[in-house]
Amino acid sequence: MFEFSLVLLAGVAAGVLNAMGGGGTFVALPALVALGLPPVTANAVSRVALVPGAVASAWVYRHDLAPVGPTSTKALTATSLMGGAAGAGLLLVLPASSFDSAAPWLLAFATVVLAFGRHLSTALNTALGRSVGMSSRAVLIGQFLLAVYGGYFGGAVGIMMLALWNIGLGLDTAVSNPMRIAQLAAVYLSATALFLIASDTLSAPLLLTAMLVGAAAGGFAGAHLARRLPARLLRRVILTTAVVMTVLYFLRG
Repeated sequence: MFEFSLVLLAGVAAGVLNAMGGGGTFVALPALVALGLPPVTANAVSRVALVPGAVASAWVYRHDLAPVGPTSTKALTATSLMGGAAGAGLLLVLPASSFDSAAPWLLAFATVVLAFGRHLSTALNTALGRSVGMSSRAVLIGQFLLAVYGGYFGGAVGIMMLALWNIGLGLDTAVSNPMRIAQLAAVYLSATALFLIASDTLSAPLLLTAMLVGAAAGGFAGAHLARRLPARLLRRVILTTAVVMTVLYFLRG
């Protein structure tokens, strides 16, 4: 019961984090590893367990979805599904530590972009005398690469999505948050389909169930809370989450 309660609480925290700013993997994965699951198995279990939370959050945000620049929502979601499946396949054939050295720097870069991306976009627009924006193809290529990362490891992939859209298209983080959650759900869904078929995810049914329940509750509650926050406060929550996750990731080594 102690292990079940611990994983349940970790699932709630991960669901709330993913709904409000991202970084739920940094709570879910260490909790599972601490209870004795091998890193690769824990990685797969956490990805499967966070699906209900992401889907619940996406459902709450369904009326707030806004297109990402010139890219259609259907094309973006299809790209996320394909990238998530590709990343999950990589996890099954490559060492779990492959991204460890690069991930902290990717996250640090994303955090800096979140903090200063809008100012940089404005400065570029002023300097060039025209609007700076990524083409639909560039958005989809960037989204596919992030979705691969999300299917493979996924730590703060939602934060990285916001950073890409912010610097490439000048999109506000608060406005983009609903689409971030929807794309996170797409990445997790396709990765989960592969994990359930080809990995030993079901070898820890009790822990998986506990995190599933916790993440669903946390994702639903976190999305409702985030929708009620003023846009400025939500931007601060997202940026604070990014900064904290970056620091923790570097300390993790």
